[in-house]
Amino acid sequence: MAKKTEPVMGNDASTVRDVAARAGVSASTVSRVLGGTYPVAASTRARVLKAMRELDYVVNAHARALGGSTNKTVAFVVDDVTGPFYAHIARGVEEQASAEGRLCMLCTTHGDPQRVLAVVETMREQRADAVIVVGGAWEDKAYQDRMTHFAHALDRVGSRLVLVGRPPLGPGVPATVVEYDNEGGAFAMTTHLLTSGHQRIAYLGRVPGLSTSGQRLSGFRRAHELLGLTPDPKLILDGTFSRSHGYQGARQLLASGADFTAVFAGTDMVAAGALQALREAGVSVPDDVSVVGYDDVPLALDLFPALTTVNVPHEELGRAAVRLALHREELPGSQHLVLGTHIVLRDSTRRPGH
Repeated sequence: MAKKTEPVMGNDASTVRDVAARAGVSASTVSRVLGGTYPVAASTRARVLKAMRELDYVVNAHARALGGSTNKTVAFVVDDVTGPFYAHIARGVEEQASAEGRLCMLCTTHGDPQRVLAVVETMREQRADAVIVVGGAWEDKAYQDRMTHFAHALDRVGSRLVLVGRPPLGPGVPATVVEYDNEGGAFAMTTHLLTSGHQRIAYLGRVPGLSTSGQRLSGFRRAHELLGLTPDPKLILDGTFSRSHGYQGARQLLASGADFTAVFAGTDMVAAGALQALREAGVSVPDDVSVVGYDDVPLALDLFPALTTVNVPHEELGRAAVRLALHREELPGSQHLVLGTHIVLRDSTRRPGH
């Protein structure tokens, strides 16, 4: 007699019996499809898999052993761990996770929004204590809807979606949000340049559809408006948050003959590329053109001249993300935190003509 197969647990919203009813088969047939140890007709298997998708049934290989608990793991989801912005937030996450007795699992997405969704889904199946997604969000309704769905799904299994450096998903969504004053930092930096006499400021690194970029452009524009000025759209260049874009963007500005006395780079990495291009063209920084960045990663101090930039509290973002998520029952009113930013004046800026 064959040994009875125990049902594999799914999420709280659906069970093996729900899948069986939807597919028009027995619960044991569903278990056979899940276990893969008994032959099942192809058509029957297809019906079961379709029912699982429709019911959003999650196969959780650890659920029986864990009895519905989480697995003492914090997942950290980033575009690229080699980027200094992510690396320093990761340090904060790892330090706090270790202090809380959790392991830290690193997942990279290489800037692919669909990969983000796939990783979050996998971490839901693994029942991580928290899934921390770092970096700007893409302004795409389908993507936002799916992230909202995952926030609820993670909550049902006792886990938590944590958004770091990106805006909330909306009211009623069970997610922890740890932001920094992104727009305020750009506003402060642009105001500093404008009140120093720079009225023709180029902006390198506008990334259409990315929340981080949108917020920085908003601060840039708001500072101009406050002083009764309008940024020249010809001086705002689309690109990526990369050194190569800063280099190519600065070369493009110089080749166009555009009139500008300062460059606001979307990140310190963009600023590094711009500085290289200006140096190669014989343009002195800050005597001829001032250059500023955003993030205040260690690279900013190593550049020549040392970079004026906006400081982001990277490690505290990581620590707060873990702390708030793991202690959300004790801190129910503190699940949306906004940390401050401030400008750091170094050698890459000067009043024009001085």
